[in-house]
Amino acid sequence: MKTYILDSKQELGAVAAESGADAIRREILEKGRVNIILATGASQFEMLEHLTAMKDIDWSKVIAYHLDEYIGILKTHPASFRKYLKERFVDNVPSLAGFFFIEGDAQDIEAERLRLGELISRCTVDVAFVGIGENGHLAFNDPPADFETEDPYLIVKLDSDCRKQQLGEGWFKTLEEVPKRAISMSIKQIMKSSVLIVSVPDRRKAKAVKCAVEGEVTNSCPSSILQNHPDCRLFLDTESAALLTKK
Repeated sequence: MKTYILDSKQELGAVAAESGADAIRREILEKGRVNIILATGASQFEMLEHLTAMKDIDWSKVIAYHLDEYIGILKTHPASFRKYLKERFVDNVPSLAGFFFIEGDAQDIEAERLRLGELISRCTVDVAFVGIGENGHLAFNDPPADFETEDPYLIVKLDSDCRKQQLGEGWFKTLEEVPKRAISMSIKQIMKSSVLIVSVPDRRKAKAVKCAVEGEVTNSCPSSILQNHPDCRLFLDTESAALLTKK
């Protein structure tokens, strides 16, 4: 895991976006088509702003996959990750070759999970843009996460810390409004990505960052699995890196 500590969230977003863009450009040159994964949440604001502003990426050669989504939320809901990604990514790169959204309000959630798994199983993911949760989760794989399942997508229960984070970030008005289940890409599927671009700003993530970087690899801190990835690039600001002993 390569760790980069930047002075601000804006700088973090810019450097993370450029690192991911370099990987995308390289794969376009080598293969002519690139598959990426996109996460959501407050940690991705600055990175997505910089990534979508780049004029030298041929988005017509890029296909994107959705990392996770709440179950039971309409795509028009303010907290919908589909809404988030449409407004902050898809609408800003109109030439994008394709985006496979998770339909969290599908009538048959199990069928939706299987559909997504079949789609992503057909390809090699080149670049995954992800974050780390306050409880150490990776996507919506809360502790204790399943490190063993081969299923590309899972139906998961969200723990109280995860749900409190969503409330704290302002996506919901009350904790009761935060869904208790989601469809999430699995740990093994995320780890299959050739390059991981992990953006983690803010002091509230400092404890999770420490367990991910300096702790043992354990499913009680799901993001610690990133230590085992051959090309994981972790981008922090001074706040999120505050508890690290090795800088």
